[in-house]
Amino acid sequence: MPGESTPPTRAGFVVSKAVGVAVVRNKVKRRLRHLVRERLSELPPGSLVVVRALPGAGDADHAQLARDLDAALKRLLSGGAR
Repeated sequence: MPGESTPPTRAGFVVSKAVGVAVVRNKVKRRLRHLVRERLSELPPGSLVVVRALPGAGDADHAQLARDLDAALKRLLSGGAR
């Protein structure tokens, strides 16, 4: 319809206590937010994505989180995830 615009692509994050104490969880959320922000353009317009950090994310470095996120997004975009 005329005048309608596509909603923005959005991402949410789930980082449970299994990841670590509050400081570690917040660090993981900040890293994931930064990584997802760089990859939003790869997602279809209007996408809603939820990123769930697994317990090992608290011990992972920035590069490992990036590799894991890239693998998850690749599965998602190829239709391998729901």
